[in-house]
Amino acid sequence: MGDTRRTLKLLPTAIAAGLAFLAVQVLRAAHRNDLPSFPNQDPSGTFGDPMLPRLRIVALGDSSITSPGIEDLDDTWIRRTARGFTDRFQVELIAVAVGGSKARDVVEGQLDEAVSLKPDISIVSVGANDAIRATTPAGYRADLERIVRGLEDAGSVVVLMGVGDLGSIPRLPPTLRPILTRRAASFNDQAETIAARTSTTVKINVSGRISTAFWDDPGLFGPDQFHAGPRGHAVFAEEILPAVRAALAIARSRRSF
Repeated sequence: MGDTRRTLKLLPTAIAAGLAFLAVQVLRAAHRNDLPSFPNQDPSGTFGDPMLPRLRIVALGDSSITSPGIEDLDDTWIRRTARGFTDRFQVELIAVAVGGSKARDVVEGQLDEAVSLKPDISIVSVGANDAIRATTPAGYRADLERIVRGLEDAGSVVVLMGVGDLGSIPRLPPTLRPILTRRAASFNDQAETIAARTSTTVKINVSGRISTAFWDDPGLFGPDQFHAGPRGHAVFAEEILPAVRAALAIARSRRSF
């Protein structure tokens, strides 16, 4: 009994040490000198006929929004998605995302600004940095719940990206890939649970083609072998657009455009 108690007491310390080791290894991989690094960008813009009704989309999150390495911002999945509605709306896309953000960073540094913008639809793409660093799934879930609740209270319909299969990232050491595949799945489960609890949040399916395509074709990654390249963003846009369409249908059912 005494040995069991000691083991249980040491378990949180062992878990923390394991997460810290994982974070260190990922950060080392992210700063490899043999591969390029790129600055974050702002994909915000207004698209479509100004005579059409206005649709405001606000994007919160990490570098999946800021799209490092994409030369033409029109190739980014977030702009491709916004342009998918210009047949009916003038779309105002405002990105408040910051590369490298975890969910807690979105709560503390992006949420208030997003709420003040009064979005019709909010797209939240955050969680990868939580999964590759020392955040616990429970901690991620608590922060993501605060984000969703804040946006919904502001009258926005929310689209959640969740976390795709991070094990496909070529820049990472092969020994870390299975670990990050499991970590990513557990974090994505948290996002799925949150979305299932409310009728005004739509969850993107990242367990299908968004995950498998990057394993099948590493060329979907950019030159830094960490972020998606233009072809990868095209895959994202194709798979994400249906979720945003569903969010728009919810928004239109609540008020006229």
